[in-house]
Amino acid sequence: MGDRTDLRSGAVQAGVRRLVRESWQRSISLRLDPLTAQAAPTLSADELERLRARNPLAAVLPVINTLLVRHASEFGLIVAVADESGRLLWIDGDSSVRTRAEDMYFVVGADWSEARVGTSAPGTALALDHGIQIQRAEHFNQLAHPFSCTAVPIHDPVTGAVLGVIDITGGDAAVAPQTLPLVEAAVAALEAELRIQSLSAPRPAPARPSGFTAPGILLNVLGSDHGALHGATPASTPGGFGAPVPGTRHSTDLSPRHAEILLLLAWHRQGLSADRLAGLLSDEQPHAVENLRAEMVRLRRALTVSHPQLRIGSRPYRLETSVDTDAGRVLRLLARGAHRMALAAYRGTVLPGSAAPGVAEIRLEVGRRLRQTLLSDASVEVLLDYARTEDAAWDTEVWQACLELLPARSPQRAAVVANLARIEAELCA
Repeated sequence: MGDRTDLRSGAVQAGVRRLVRESWQRSISLRLDPLTAQAAPTLSADELERLRARNPLAAVLPVINTLLVRHASEFGLIVAVADESGRLLWIDGDSSVRTRAEDMYFVVGADWSEARVGTSAPGTALALDHGIQIQRAEHFNQLAHPFSCTAVPIHDPVTGAVLGVIDITGGDAAVAPQTLPLVEAAVAALEAELRIQSLSAPRPAPARPSGFTAPGILLNVLGSDHGALHGATPASTPGGFGAPVPGTRHSTDLSPRHAEILLLLAWHRQGLSADRLAGLLSDEQPHAVENLRAEMVRLRRALTVSHPQLRIGSRPYRLETSVDTDAGRVLRLLARGAHRMALAAYRGTVLPGSAAPGVAEIRLEVGRRLRQTLLSDASVEVLLDYARTEDAAWDTEVWQACLELLPARSPQRAAVVANLARIEAELCA
């Protein structure tokens, strides 16, 4: 880290990462003292339970337990969940680390916002709204210097609002190179689960045709010829990590044609005329509109059984129920700059077996935007992960970009060079 600043003097010297230096400056501007800026619990037991009960992250605690907590003890780590204000609501993991963390008041009910304790992974991740890692003496609070931590904010998958933050705390393993992508991938899974669980929860509806207040649905179309619809009844609030979450979930596999129709209607929210929808489904087939009308009858009949809340209007054909798609979610994550999360959510091309012209356009748009965004803005680690996907396995421009971004002495360069040689040999064969 270089020379550590005398934070009590208010002077911030060189040799400190810019992210940390700027956080220290914010902490100093708030007149925090690194010796006394402590996160002592400020919530009563009743207040803590009320916050837990109304926090949306309570519904995904079992997922956090499966993805993170179960393995934390093996590596001497603890997992914490804080709300959007930085208040720690749940902590689990290695018992000895939890005990030691109590010395710095890293306990449920404590406020770990940057405004309270200065620089820390959970507080600064919330302040910056992206994942970060803070190592030992980078903490503003000197009581936290024995610990390192990684934290990633969680967003409402519908509104984009910050719901809270997931934090991994412990020794050096907490800031290992693989820890941040691990937590980011877990957050992507949590946001997907929140999307599924919230689809049937009532939300204020924008100005839409009457009937648009029905529960929403998630349409999965990535990496599968047969799309699937997912919905869920509201889940009750669990008491802690690993507690069961009651609720009935619905998942329905679709025929290829029904998946194409629903994708096109979800993508074209304003609706499509029968002629336009028939054209997007098939190139100049005779009786295309008549075939479409017969297929719509079958689709509506199938939905009446599996998802009666999903309604399709006519003239034009349009969805009268909120339907989101996993492909659309990937594009929103890319637009937000969450490259690793977008790649984790991208499970393959859109309905790869479909020959429908409209689906091909969507497939091309999603694949093109993913490729261009990662090529121009992603870190080399994310770009390498993308290069190993089926989409980019033969893309020399992607592999060449990886080679240019890797440090000269990186051990990964040899594998990249080998892949470039493989592609060239195959193309020349």
